[in-house]
Amino acid sequence: MFEGGVGAMWPRVDGMRAMELGAPGSMRDELNALVLVGAKRATTGLLGEYAEEDERLETVGERLALLDNAGSAVAVLEITGVEVKAFDEVTWEHAEAEGEGDADLDAWRDVHRRFWSGEGTPVEGDTPVVCLAFEVKGSASAASSPD
Repeated sequence: MFEGGVGAMWPRVDGMRAMELGAPGSMRDELNALVLVGAKRATTGLLGEYAEEDERLETVGERLALLDNAGSAVAVLEITGVEVKAFDEVTWEHAEAEGEGDADLDAWRDVHRRFWSGEGTPVEGDTPVVCLAFEVKGSASAASSPD
């Protein structure tokens, strides 16, 4: 499992690493709204991005600032689970916890493949991904902008 150094590539807010969901714009707005109403309790990222950006994996109990499109914190999240696995090994339990309304695991895979391909990183079945589970621990509306 990759555990790189604590780089400074991802924004920091009040000493916490930041989480920016999806692509900027309406996608991020929608995903953040799902988090804030409690429907979205998980997310999936590419393991390769951690190495590219010199970031270590999140740890259970770590708190992250959830950022909006302006880079302002909208919530504090606490990581409750971290798993590294092949893309094809992501479970329906995790996919469903992402709360994005996918009908089944195949639909979840299709959506994620399209997203990452659109971002320039095609995903295969054996591509390593990081499955994060989290819960909202509070509002961060008074938090400052990222460092």
